[in-house]
Amino acid sequence: MSSSADRQLPSYPYYEDFSPGSGLLPPRAWVPASDAARLDLGGHWAFRLSPSATAHDESFADPGYDASGWDRVPVPAHWVLHGHGAPAYTNTRYPFPLDPPRVPDENPTGDHRHLFDLPADWPAEGTAVLRFEGVESCARVWLNGQLLGSFKGSRLPHEFAVGGVLRARGNVLAVRVHQWSSGSYLEDQDQWWLPGVFREVTLLHRPPGAVADFSVHAGYDHTDGTGTLRVDAEPAGRVLVPELGLELATGQSATVPVEPWTAETPRLYAAELVCAGERIPLRLGFRTVAVEDGVLRVNGRRVLFRGVNRHEFHPEHGRTLDRAVMRQDLLLMKRHNINAVRTSHYPPHPAFLDLCDELGLWVIDECDLETHGFHAVGWRGNPVDDERWTPALLDRAARMVERDKNHPSVVIWSLGNECGTGRGLTAMADWIRERDPSRPLHYEGDLSCADTDLYSRMYAWPEEVDQIGRRVEAPWGTPELDARRRAMPFLLCEYGHAMGNGPGGLSEYQRLFEAHERCQGGFVWEWIDHGLARRTPDGRPYFAYGGDFGEEMHDGNFVCDGLLFPDRTPSPGLVEYKKVIEPVRIVVDGAAGTVDITNSHDFLGLSHLAFGWEYAVEGAVLAAGPLAVPPLGPGESARLALPEPAEAGPGPGERLWTVRARLAEDTAWAPAGHLVAWGQCERPGEPDPAPGPAAVPRRTGRSIVLGPGTFDAATGTLASLAGLPVEGPRLDVWRAPTDNDNGADWQPDERYGVIWRELGLHRMRHRVDAVAVDGEELRVTVRVAPAATDLGLAVEYRWTAAGDRLRLAVAVTPQGDWSCPLPRLGLRLGVPAALGLARWYGGGPGEGYPDTLAAARVGRWTMPVDEMQTPYVRPQENGARPRVRWAELTAPDGTGLRVEGEPRFWFTARRWTSEELDAAEHTHELVPSPDTVWVNLDHGQQGIGSQSCGPGVLPVYRLMPAPAAFGFSFGAVR
Repeated sequence: MSSSADRQLPSYPYYEDFSPGSGLLPPRAWVPASDAARLDLGGHWAFRLSPSATAHDESFADPGYDASGWDRVPVPAHWVLHGHGAPAYTNTRYPFPLDPPRVPDENPTGDHRHLFDLPADWPAEGTAVLRFEGVESCARVWLNGQLLGSFKGSRLPHEFAVGGVLRARGNVLAVRVHQWSSGSYLEDQDQWWLPGVFREVTLLHRPPGAVADFSVHAGYDHTDGTGTLRVDAEPAGRVLVPELGLELATGQSATVPVEPWTAETPRLYAAELVCAGERIPLRLGFRTVAVEDGVLRVNGRRVLFRGVNRHEFHPEHGRTLDRAVMRQDLLLMKRHNINAVRTSHYPPHPAFLDLCDELGLWVIDECDLETHGFHAVGWRGNPVDDERWTPALLDRAARMVERDKNHPSVVIWSLGNECGTGRGLTAMADWIRERDPSRPLHYEGDLSCADTDLYSRMYAWPEEVDQIGRRVEAPWGTPELDARRRAMPFLLCEYGHAMGNGPGGLSEYQRLFEAHERCQGGFVWEWIDHGLARRTPDGRPYFAYGGDFGEEMHDGNFVCDGLLFPDRTPSPGLVEYKKVIEPVRIVVDGAAGTVDITNSHDFLGLSHLAFGWEYAVEGAVLAAGPLAVPPLGPGESARLALPEPAEAGPGPGERLWTVRARLAEDTAWAPAGHLVAWGQCERPGEPDPAPGPAAVPRRTGRSIVLGPGTFDAATGTLASLAGLPVEGPRLDVWRAPTDNDNGADWQPDERYGVIWRELGLHRMRHRVDAVAVDGEELRVTVRVAPAATDLGLAVEYRWTAAGDRLRLAVAVTPQGDWSCPLPRLGLRLGVPAALGLARWYGGGPGEGYPDTLAAARVGRWTMPVDEMQTPYVRPQENGARPRVRWAELTAPDGTGLRVEGEPRFWFTARRWTSEELDAAEHTHELVPSPDTVWVNLDHGQQGIGSQSCGPGVLPVYRLMPAPAAFGFSFGAVR
């Protein structure tokens, strides 16, 4: 009987073997431009889709093959987005059996053919390289009938030498692309599976003496302000930096005074690498990254990452992005105070990193590696712990590092994401450290931190982050490993899961990052919703998610968890994040007449900002002016006196001070006047005078009339107000559960959205116990409760009237043993559909909930009801305006309803009920009521949290059932 060592390994086809590919040139630095000729091979290619890898032979690669009957697809693109097959979404589960490295026979395979001629001025001397920037997931390539080789590694570049095969005219490029391959086991990132040639294909002329590869070393010494430059190149040549007066031989070092590169000051020096056969323009950024004394420092200073995770995505083109879209992403990030990007979970298009260099963002560059689906089988067979896969892992590491090594924005290398642990990761870490010791290493999935220089976690609760910041977290592993990890800087590489309405609780994290030197920030998951643009048969647009394409298995709308909607409209979550992470803290004390200004930049002073103050009474601005702020270095603060407007004395109406910081001049990422930070403080004014003598309720047939209100005598329900028909108001506790309410099935915390539905809070029943007239008061007592339980809420409505105002006092007493929070607590009423314009004084302009209030600026706001809705890809609770003092809904003729709260309240208005909102799965399923605007006036709201993947609602933001009293005054607007 033979031993396992004597048995031969099975032979697999190229798309299933363990190798990263064949026939490839070594990886090298990306060169966006040089004086060498290049030919973009993009366009519409002939295309044939087959159901399997073996459905057709390889004769299609023959130059004489007749492909005239084939379809055509654009390149770069994903064929499933152009009518061939369909996209599919899974989060962690592989959509094929776990049998590495094998894949099913059902393996969609796209054959591509492209005919091209060389330009007339293509140089005759030299050779040529065929370069693919990205193909998912495995490609085999022929040119003019000659097999060049194959490759895997979807988000990585691959090159073939083609000089001896290339013709002046009639070149035939043939590419066979398999959706599934052994490489797919290494690419289980949380995203759509989208096969195709989705990045550029380019033919590069390589003149005699052309640059084979080069490495830029540009360090900065913060102690003396000098930078040291050395450029290594093969073959040797010269480096010219006119601004610095430098002309160096490659391999030669020079130290000169420079302005350093940082994400806040992205100073780049124009340079040129000159070799015998090629001139390459360079952009040099001098900076040094180091972990010192347990802190990550750049140019000697601690940095705080205000970051996001970014998948590449476009709602129509998938992962095929042009430079304009990449720039749009980065401008949006900079304008929302974001300073860092983790390229989850693969290297981005290389042009994106050029833009990060130019505009200024810190980058964690992550390898194209994730094997998360092996978690389902206890990590058995995980490729990162199987030596047969190590060459493929090292190839991926090398292709990332060599391509991106010359970008100053890249300050950290990441080995990959959610791969468990294993020898392959260690081999990658060892190789990267030897190749590039100038950058620290990141990987989140190993608590031992054996292969990393940073301690990284996902979705840790704030309490644990606080412990980690104080370096008193619970011990883990051996004393040696524990001590090593405890001495490391800490990052939350993912937190604040931005799925649907949310994320909540960002402020609590940011305060911890600012309080503890060790806690150096985090990266919100994630940048953009991956909803694919679709239309209903009658032309209504919506965004599709998992399950909308007939997938056998999918993970629903979990693919829509970004701070941007798919069309790149900022969500309320992004607006909130901007406020939470603003790099200037403005704390206004209206009572003292002062404002505290703190510079929270890492490197910049405040000279680029213009400060101004504003004074308002009841939301009406009465005075404003500039505010002189002294020069403040990073981390410095100053307390300044606010001007005292003449109107600041006592009187009716709330006083409100607002201080803003705006860009003083145009920048590369925003125009002058762009709002960077703001702070507010309000002081109550004198109470309004009494509206007049109290009215007495009187019965008239089946009605009770009280001041401007008419009530149903049997139920005590308000039927009209000053002639305006009204439905309700009555107690309401239900909201259409958010994604964070519903939580994730693997979360250990309570999933309140599920619990609420099990309790029946979406189908509460109301029982009127008494309707009584008592002097000047109409009192209605009601029990509100779900079926099949003894839980309930005893409600007392006490109506009074004075002048033209109707006053309602509500008292709520829980009955039974409530063990979970309520979704909301307040009143719901319906008003005529004509009342479609909302005005309010309170938080705005966008929505806000108890733990997403930072960005809610107090003011007077006006907005059509239809624009108050937040179009989350999967409809859910949205649109509540917080801390509202009063609100009005009016018709085009100016008449309508006014509500004043006692105390402040949440104000929501929409043309569908919460139940209809809950029932919809896509935005086009929400049908506006032709008759009614539904209004919620909430005394309390449950917080939002992040439990769609992260921590739930913090205890302070949970709406636990408890006795409550609140009130509203209703009046007509005429």
